[in-house]
Amino acid sequence: MKKIVAATLGNCVHVAGVHNFLNLAQLCGYQSNFLGIGVRPARIIGALQEVEPDYLALSYRLTPEVAAKLFTELKNALQEAGLSEQKMIFGGTPSVAKVAAESGLFSRIFSGEEEESAVVAFLKGETGAEETPDSGDTLLARMAYKHPYPLLRHHFGLPSLEQTVHGVKQLAAAKVLDIISIGPDQNAQESFFRPAEMDPQQEGAGGVPLRQEADLVRLYQAAQTGNRPLLRCYSGTRDLIKWAQLATRTLKNAWAAIPLFWYSELDGRADRSVAEAVRENQAAMAWYGARQLPVEVNEAHHWSLRGAPDSIAVAAFYLAAYNAKQAGVGDYIAQIMLNNPPGTSGIMDLGKALAGLALVARLEDDDFRVYRQVRAGLASLSVKLNVAKGQLAASTALGLALAPQIIHVVAYCEAEHIATPTEIIESCEIVHGVLKNDLYDSPDLTMDPRVITRRDELIAEAELVLKAIQQLGAGETDDPFSDPEILAKAVAAGILDAPQLKGSSVAPGQVKTRLWQGACRLWDEGSGRVIGEQDRLSGRSC
Repeated sequence: MKKIVAATLGNCVHVAGVHNFLNLAQLCGYQSNFLGIGVRPARIIGALQEVEPDYLALSYRLTPEVAAKLFTELKNALQEAGLSEQKMIFGGTPSVAKVAAESGLFSRIFSGEEEESAVVAFLKGETGAEETPDSGDTLLARMAYKHPYPLLRHHFGLPSLEQTVHGVKQLAAAKVLDIISIGPDQNAQESFFRPAEMDPQQEGAGGVPLRQEADLVRLYQAAQTGNRPLLRCYSGTRDLIKWAQLATRTLKNAWAAIPLFWYSELDGRADRSVAEAVRENQAAMAWYGARQLPVEVNEAHHWSLRGAPDSIAVAAFYLAAYNAKQAGVGDYIAQIMLNNPPGTSGIMDLGKALAGLALVARLEDDDFRVYRQVRAGLASLSVKLNVAKGQLAASTALGLALAPQIIHVVAYCEAEHIATPTEIIESCEIVHGVLKNDLYDSPDLTMDPRVITRRDELIAEAELVLKAIQQLGAGETDDPFSDPEILAKAVAAGILDAPQLKGSSVAPGQVKTRLWQGACRLWDEGSGRVIGEQDRLSGRSC
């Protein structure tokens, strides 16, 4: 096991940075030894001779002029002891870091201006501060390289291709995120392969107007600078297999994001019937699974965005993972959208997320691995930008309790306007700030008794929804959870339903919900009270 000895010099009592560094080192497999504050050269030399560490990590955060004298004193002492070749690391303020560099003592210097991930990269073997590390060109390779630091992802797509290409270059050069999710406009998502059906009035609506394969190639090439972020793309709202082939061929699509029920008559984003949508979506999952590429089924949050009770959202979370596994997916990205619907409390958010993860954990085995991705709920962000910045930070801190491998950053400005590269960079830096404080040594919020109670309640409630689907398909299919016709019937029958589906031609939209004590719960208007799934599904109340 590699070893690090650390201390502060002179009369510097600022140890937070040293302790944070040692926490990172321990997570990266180092044995650490903190000598204390204001340690004299003789004691440092004694520890070096006794422990023989791989690195000596020193810190000083006070006056640069004093630091210069301390460095000279230490350098002379090390030379007298014959330890001048010792690998030494320094951490301090930018002004002191400059003096440290001039001293020639240190093989690596941290000024506090680096991202935490850069420190982790150094500890894991990256030695060149300005080198672009070989962090891998697949999602799993990038995860392994960055562990224990989560990957940061942000979606991006401006109303013109040129703006988007330039923006991708900016984001890559900034080195603040690991994955750029390209968002095509609605014309591209629905009719890329049917250009005659595009609506000219919708040019650039909701994303970048991709019109030919060369457009995606340009985006990929634009990302080959800085930290070379991975690229991925929306799955399209029809022709999903063609979109999968295109995105994989041009962008090396890091992973697929495919719905189960949506982009259909259910939400009006495509003309597919619900059963047709499920069938095509399953085929797209299978296409990626056959190529051992990760898949995210972005399903549960669609129900919550339409006001569905938490019980239905948790059941949908399970159905999404179940269908991915049945389609042969091996690496599954479980997306957890927090603050959804807006007004959900932190306690209820975590309980809801843990309930879904507990159900999905039943599916995990050697052939089906689950990775967690958290994000803020877009609809929860304020149009007041400074308020939204606080909400982004708070949501990130809450999401860290779920130990995510990926954080889907939502720019603080997106409730008001489409994010520019500058705003995306700023939003990622806000998230990095939260990670710096909260990632490695924070209380375990998942152990709060109220969170556990809500988790257990929702597991039981979601199981009732799933049981109703099983009963619906009894005698008709061996696998109701993945049968497109049964799943479509579950929507038509209102087993899966949401208030904002009212008026839909394929869903009843009759379920009633209310935010009560921080959770989205079933509500009986007649009695004016919260009810459970047993009451709703038994037909006593809608």
